Amino acid sequence: AANRSAMQQFGLGAHALEAHSFSSLFGMPVSALFEHYRCWNPGPIQTRLHNGLIVHLRAQIQALNRWNTPGFAPPGSGPHGPAPHQAAPTTNARAPTLHLTDLDTGDAQLGAIIAKLRKVIDRDIPIMIVGETGTGKELLARAIHQDSARAHAPLVAVNCASIPDTLIESELFGYVDGAFTGARKRGQPGKILAANGGTLFLDEIGDMPLALQARLLRVLQERVVTPLGGVHSLPVDVMLVCATHRNLQDLVAQGQFREDLYYRLNALVVHLPALRERTDLDGIIARLLRAEPDGGVPFALDPEVAAAFRRYRWPGNFRQLHNALRAAMVLADADHVLRRAHLSDDLARELFATPPVTPLPGNAPLRSTEAPRNTATASAADTTAEPASFEDAERALIERTLQAQGGNVSAAARVLGVSRSTLYRRLAREQRD
Repeated sequence: AANRSAMQQFGLGAHALEAHSFSSLFGMPVSALFEHYRCWNPGPIQTRLHNGLIVHLRAQIQALNRWNTPGFAPPGSGPHGPAPHQAAPTTNARAPTLHLTDLDTGDAQLGAIIAKLRKVIDRDIPIMIVGETGTGKELLARAIHQDSARAHAPLVAVNCASIPDTLIESELFGYVDGAFTGARKRGQPGKILAANGGTLFLDEIGDMPLALQARLLRVLQERVVTPLGGVHSLPVDVMLVCATHRNLQDLVAQGQFREDLYYRLNALVVHLPALRERTDLDGIIARLLRAEPDGGVPFALDPEVAAAFRRYRWPGNFRQLHNALRAAMVLADADHVLRRAHLSDDLARELFATPPVTPLPGNAPLRSTEAPRNTATASAADTTAEPASFEDAERALIERTLQAQGGNVSAAARVLGVSRSTLYRRLAREQRD
């Protein structure tokens, strides 16, 4: 839920907010929030919103899982339940556990990646996931963690691109009391220590400041962490998974990424294919549609939309596809079939774009970017015949455009790049001829 003030600060409406996760909005995983509020009387936590605005968060977290401990009753409860005027505790449904098997939807490339990962999990081998934005790098990292022997321990995700340079060192390595002005009393453990015994996921590792890369390399080599302002090093044991959409080799050549750290991280590099390169698009769509049924009735794609989805390049990959389907399901009719009218306007324009035609001003002759056929003499199978005259070529182009636009003169005029009155004059001339 979000009130009006929250929507104004995010710059997003209620429906747009529903397409985001906690981590995409606040630049930190939910686990980091729990870790911050694990200590007694914590202060607000500073973070950066998705739109770059820096805010200080306060949260109230109830450890509801302790009420499941035998012999422990919630405060104020008795043999007949909670005391009057005291709400009974409720727990939020946990997100479904994700395994590598869940990500294998039939694509051969992804199947080969999963087979490699299964062999190196729990072998103390750093894993580097490379792929375009929105290809599911964090989902794969979570599945790796869940299939490892460390699944009972925390998975701590750090987006190296979303944390300001001035904060990332203290966020990663932590600090002791009095390490710097504004530091919290008793200090704060960093993300690396928070992941001790579990998995540390460094997303967008290519954006980590160069000065911190040396410290990270020392942690990986010596397995110890020294908090800011501290003199004692603390042992740490983590499984490391990194991800990036950038070419680290190019960054090394440009001096923006340490070569020794690069070779320390790339023990196993897997390249996630973009959505347009995968062969299991239909299966992915079906799974996404089943994941959010309305009243138990699954959604389906209209054949025209399904064919357009297969042709589209999906530059935003899974994130774009998922948001498009969610919006269409909200707008869908009672028959639960997603049609062209249910798509957002910008996506529909890209999916069903008409091949471009060179626009001409005023009464200039119509001409196409491709040579039109001479409809008077060419047969249906002859696509290379030259037009007998310019008028025949112009007539053929108008006929094809009108047919493609379902006889809509206004739409045909927009495609041809002429005014509607100009097109009417050409049609009238053809009728006289």
